Amino acid sequence: MFKARTTTGLSILAAVAASTLLLGCSSSVEVKKSTPPKLSADKLSGTLSEKLAAATGQPKPHVSCPEDLVGKVGTTSRCTLTADDGSTLGVTVKVTSVSDGRIHYDFKADDKASPVPN
Repeated sequence: MFKARTTTGLSILAAVAASTLLLGCSSSVEVKKSTPPKLSADKLSGTLSEKLAAATGQPKPHVSCPEDLVGKVGTTSRCTLTADDGSTLGVTVKVTSVSDGRIHYDFKADDKASPVPN
């Protein structure tokens, strides 16, 4: 007999994926003035974590972004959400506009999580 098992980590990842698919999440963040403006990887990670928690009603997930987000329309970046069980979910961030020192962007989680590493 096969027994389905759902872990908390996978539940969180599934909730994140479902909510970003349904909601089409977007955000904007004020950044320090530079040409072009940049949002630090740490601030982007923190903002995504807050937005994903708000969208899913779950605790803030661990999100890491490997690079600063350059405030140029069309620029994309890939971040990673890691659940407590070690499974991961990619999150794509895309700059939609830049105005008055704010970078506006959309983000979308991948449809499927990567399995827990062995």
